[in-house]
Amino acid sequence: MSAFNGMNISSSGMSAQRLRMDLISQNIANVNTTRDENGNPYRRKAAVFAEKGSSPFQEVFMRTAGVTGSGVKVTQIVEDDKSAMRKVYDPSHPDSDEEGYVTYPNVNIVQEMTDLISATRSYEANVTAFNATKNMALKGLDVGK
Repeated sequence: MSAFNGMNISSSGMSAQRLRMDLISQNIANVNTTRDENGNPYRRKAAVFAEKGSSPFQEVFMRTAGVTGSGVKVTQIVEDDKSAMRKVYDPSHPDSDEEGYVTYPNVNIVQEMTDLISATRSYEANVTAFNATKNMALKGLDVGK
C-alpha cells in the first residue's frame, strides 16, 4: 500500500463533499425560484456517489496487495423529480396559474440544512484522516534521524 493512498482517498472524499455542499448551497439559493431558463420551477439537485473505479489490472493488483477501495467519486447530479412541488396561493404573482397558485421549488430548508451539516461533518472527517496519514508519513521520515 502506498503511503499516499490514504491521502488520495481522503482528498477524493473532500472533493465529493465539497461538490455536495455546493449543490446544497445552490438549492438554498433557489428556494424561491419559480422560473428557470426553460420557464419551469427550479428542481432540487443532489449528488450521487460511487466508489472510484479502476482498471481491471489495477483492481487485481490492489486486491493482491491487500488494498481495498480507492476513494469516492460523484457519478452524476440528479434532479429530484419525486418530491412534490410547493403550491402557494398568490394570484398577484406573475408566475401564478389560472387558479392563482404559484409553484415553488421542492426545496425543504430543514432537509438542506441537515444535509449541509452531514456534508460538513464528512468533510471534517476526511480532513482528520488526511492529517493523520500525513503525520504518520512525517513520523516515518523522523525514524532516520
